[in-house]
Amino acid sequence: MLLTRKATGQAAPQQRLSRTIPIAKTIDRRTFLKRSGVTVGAGAVASQLPFNMIGEAEAKNEETGKFEVRRTVCTHCSVGCAVDAVVQNGVWVRQEPVFDSPLSLGAHCAKGASVREHGITHDSHRLKYPMKLEGGKWKRMSWDQAYDEISKKMLEIRKQSGPDSLFLVGSSKHNNEQAELLCKWVRLWGSNNTDHQARICHSTTVAGLGQTWGYGAMTGSYNDEQNSKSLMFLGSNAAEAHPVSMLHTLHARENGCKVIVVDPRFTRTAAKADMYVRHRSGSDVAFLFGVLHHIFKNGWEDKKYLHDRVYGMDEVKKEVMAKWTPANVAEATGVPEEQVFAVAKTLAENRPGFIIWAMGQTQHTNANGIVRASNILMLALGNVGRSGGGCNVYRGHDNVQGATDVGPNPDTLPGYYPVAVPGSWTHWAKVWNVDIEWLKKQYASEAMMAKPGMTVSRWIDGVLEKNEAIDQDSNLRMMIFWGHAPNSQSRGSEMLEAMKKLDLMVVIDPYPSASAAMFAKVRKDGAYLLPAATQFETEGSVTASNRSIQWRERVIEPLFESRTDHMIMYQLAQKLGFADQFIGKKDGKQLLRLVKGKGGMDEPSMEDTLRNEINGGCWTIGYTGQSPERIQAHMRNMHVFDVKTTRARGGKDAKTGYDLTGDYYGLPWPCYGNAKIKHPGTPILYDTHKHPMDGGHAFRALFGVEKDGVNLLAEDGVANKGSDITTGYPQFDHVLLKKLGWWDELSDEEKAAAEGKTWANDLSGGIQRVAMKHGCTPFGNAKARAVVWNWPDAIPQHREPLFSPNPALVEKYPTHDDVKVLWRLPTLFKSLQQQAVKEEVHKKFPLILTSGRLVEYEGGGEETRSNPWLAELQQDGFCEINPKTAADRGIRNGEYVWVSTPGKNPVDGSNVRLKVKAKVTEGVGPDTIFIPFHFSGWWQGEDMLPYYPEGAAPIVRGEAVNTATTYGYDRITLMQETKTTLCQVAKA
Repeated sequence: MLLTRKATGQAAPQQRLSRTIPIAKTIDRRTFLKRSGVTVGAGAVASQLPFNMIGEAEAKNEETGKFEVRRTVCTHCSVGCAVDAVVQNGVWVRQEPVFDSPLSLGAHCAKGASVREHGITHDSHRLKYPMKLEGGKWKRMSWDQAYDEISKKMLEIRKQSGPDSLFLVGSSKHNNEQAELLCKWVRLWGSNNTDHQARICHSTTVAGLGQTWGYGAMTGSYNDEQNSKSLMFLGSNAAEAHPVSMLHTLHARENGCKVIVVDPRFTRTAAKADMYVRHRSGSDVAFLFGVLHHIFKNGWEDKKYLHDRVYGMDEVKKEVMAKWTPANVAEATGVPEEQVFAVAKTLAENRPGFIIWAMGQTQHTNANGIVRASNILMLALGNVGRSGGGCNVYRGHDNVQGATDVGPNPDTLPGYYPVAVPGSWTHWAKVWNVDIEWLKKQYASEAMMAKPGMTVSRWIDGVLEKNEAIDQDSNLRMMIFWGHAPNSQSRGSEMLEAMKKLDLMVVIDPYPSASAAMFAKVRKDGAYLLPAATQFETEGSVTASNRSIQWRERVIEPLFESRTDHMIMYQLAQKLGFADQFIGKKDGKQLLRLVKGKGGMDEPSMEDTLRNEINGGCWTIGYTGQSPERIQAHMRNMHVFDVKTTRARGGKDAKTGYDLTGDYYGLPWPCYGNAKIKHPGTPILYDTHKHPMDGGHAFRALFGVEKDGVNLLAEDGVANKGSDITTGYPQFDHVLLKKLGWWDELSDEEKAAAEGKTWANDLSGGIQRVAMKHGCTPFGNAKARAVVWNWPDAIPQHREPLFSPNPALVEKYPTHDDVKVLWRLPTLFKSLQQQAVKEEVHKKFPLILTSGRLVEYEGGGEETRSNPWLAELQQDGFCEINPKTAADRGIRNGEYVWVSTPGKNPVDGSNVRLKVKAKVTEGVGPDTIFIPFHFSGWWQGEDMLPYYPEGAAPIVRGEAVNTATTYGYDRITLMQETKTTLCQVAKA
């Protein structure tokens, strides 16, 4: 029986929280003792009890049943905080932080401390059973009926319009195995029209980092900040977005590290800084190059490092010194010269150092330039590839890093193998044990198979755009939200129009999400809701922001009628005709075991998925050495890992005897070779101070060996510790191995697999093993690129937002030209920007609107706003407004206001507006309005409660800022612009 409050009768209807959160009733002493955990040694609880209650614990363990502790990982942000869940008779009764965790150091934030609520059935706001929209009402249905109706409709539309009429949004909440399986699932369907949250949070990071030095991930770790002498937060409010990471930041500060925060808002992170700089939202490139100007002017750059390991910095220096003078920087950013100089001097005098960012950098129309400017600054200071320095990218969701690495991306297969390269398909067809010719026939054509799909940021246009303007046969007609919050996307008012035109929408989620209410607001039918289990109701691996991989044990069985995501994938594949391919069943071999899941139904094994597909195929990024057994041993033995280096000092796993000595916690990728060679993982990317088998490597040789006669490989003397080659070299393949005379060090079996292959598609791992044996990095030893010659802006440029508050700056720093086809769709840039200037939009909307996170909620917020403990902490949607701005408009703190933007309501052409409470604060300047992005459930002043399934609406509802955010996308990745648009505020 589930643990619930004893209650009699029903509560009378009350307002908001009191109406939704059950009021505690009187309980007997025995029940209290059981629930408080006193009977199982909860000393921390007992220490808080009144004296007359301590020492009288009489409840007997034999009455309470068996207690088990299951280790899992928080499902919110990317820090990777470990949780010990206490389960009694199948019921999750208590949780504790894992005090030995080297990542979270035994801490939780408010969200992590309340995750047990997801495992409670009493007053749950979860989606409990399959439902369909019929006659404008959400009605319960069986799983079998739902599968039959959904699959029949999908196959009908596919027959009429082809496989590309589907768009599937995956989830950064899926574990690695589910993410990889979903990437495979949509390819077996026959389309590249798939994406997930990374597109709208860090796609510009992945592109910008990858094009600079090879990999698109955090170069260090949260822990390594304790070895830093300076930390600059530009685009990150870690104290709210990644609260537990601040333990490492504050430990660094205790050690004398200088902390700088550059942000349009004075955030909670800024409150802990040594220096705060307020700059104009969207002016990041100008600020970064302003800092670089002073570094070059004073000769503070690391000249030897730049000569040996960086290409193109001379060109960057020439442009920065000419263009980004202190006067130009002040004009573009609003930051006076003395502050910019102080930042430059602090960074130069306190090396090594990190620059730290999250979505404050990435969600701009020129975000690829901002990211690359950050990289260039760190390269100039010589900070990349050393302990305590580099680019620490704070990812958003708990597994957005892993889902990016191996999950459903429109342009890549797992491990970033490009869909445009035929060899990628050959590689993965072999790994998946799928016939490549069968796979080709699933697609509309081989040309479409090689064409990157649409992005989640633009699926709206895939529905609404004129068919002749789209680079595929059909408009989108089907939409699957598989663990995605639609209110996290911009142009919400236009999304409603797209939903009107869809033939089918399917939501697969533990919660109905805003998509259910939005769809029901404008439609009477055409949508289905399928209840997915949470990540506490399954097992699998998850990758933290620092690239460490952890394993979640299943805490409880899936609640209500929910099923695991991978079970749903398999069951849908059965209905759609590719179940055998989904589990790799061919030629007498089956890649994935089917294990018994909920109700005795079959589902693919998560361990097999990691071992046989992810470990078996992701050689490019080193997801090959982290076997389930190694990761699980790490989870059981967190106490042996050093909290600064994350390295195991020794110890053996009691269960398996595995020797943990030398491993870095979570085997952060790249963990090259197979598990047998016991690569320790890579804590710091591009660190040549270590041997490759000790976690070191060089910059990746991804861009050739020379450009216009200039060497792109590392100079003489630059090599990993212990390397037999002491200069730059290209990527390893069978030819290079033979030329070096190392081919015969492969076994006969390895030779057979490696013939004609490279380090990235040799399934034996032999090429990687032999290269590292000789101290060489399998992907080569090259220079990082300060100049990316294959992008529209070879050197990062400041470009004004499409909706800029300053027409003079638009003339000086215009955006890109419009693009006829970008990710299959036409994309507007300059024409829209010039139209805004011509119509003087900045006069009607004179304030800058930006958005960001709160500590209480996460992502689209549907899950956390359905948690009563978090809902109590933050009950209203709001905007931050400066006292002067508020006074000029007659607005007082706590009053409702209307925030309107240039965004249009398609039905009548009126401007979109949001009704929120005013939080009057000097945290924002007089030119800026801030709205958190976690809210949904209101629509321009209307409560959408009637449109949710009964009992499944979130406790706290409010306006989604993205209902009002405007058109604008990054030129490279189609990242949406959510950090800089214009608005006006008026008293409601």
